[in-house]
Amino acid sequence: MKTIKPLYIYIAGIILAVLVFYFISNNSTQTTSSSSKVNTNQMPQDKIHSELQNPQAPGKNNVMAGIMQKMDELKMEVEAHPNDTLKIRQYADFLTEAHQKDQALIYYKKILNINPRRVDILYTVAYLNYVGKDFNAAEKNLNKILSIDKNNVNAYYNLGAIAVSQGNKAKAEQIWEKLVMEFPKSPIAQKAKDSIKQLN
Repeated sequence: MKTIKPLYIYIAGIILAVLVFYFISNNSTQTTSSSSKVNTNQMPQDKIHSELQNPQAPGKNNVMAGIMQKMDELKMEVEAHPNDTLKIRQYADFLTEAHQKDQALIYYKKILNINPRRVDILYTVAYLNYVGKDFNAAEKNLNKILSIDKNNVNAYYNLGAIAVSQGNKAKAEQIWEKLVMEFPKSPIAQKAKDSIKQLN
């Protein structure tokens, strides 16, 4: 039985590689020439692509202009309906999101002038006071909430948080212990217990 010499194996491998290379390069040339018939210089003129003709990527200028336009629209709505607390709330919330907290407080207070028992607005104002480090005003607004709703556990808890921010851990612990004792089954009671542990 004759054996195939290694030289013949190498020659056969080289020929096979050349044929594979020729086939691949010839096939890609045909694909390129057939695809060159498609006009890639123009976008199709249909409804989907027409919106992409002049794309405007969001940038500082057009986003800021959109925000300012929305702000102006909301302000005009409030001016047209000065007793509509929903419209005032929308504008105040928008000002808050736009980091204009001082302006937002003016409009939240307008709502409170119309209805001083709005716990949701008092809570928002207390939060903005807290963020602005006006702890006395935040505490005052939380106490107003408790005068309206003595079972508002969130207001109780946040009074403790304000006490901590003012450096009065003993007062915070006292507030939170009272909360745990009076509302043991509320989810915030567990948060108060955890906060008491963190004080020590």
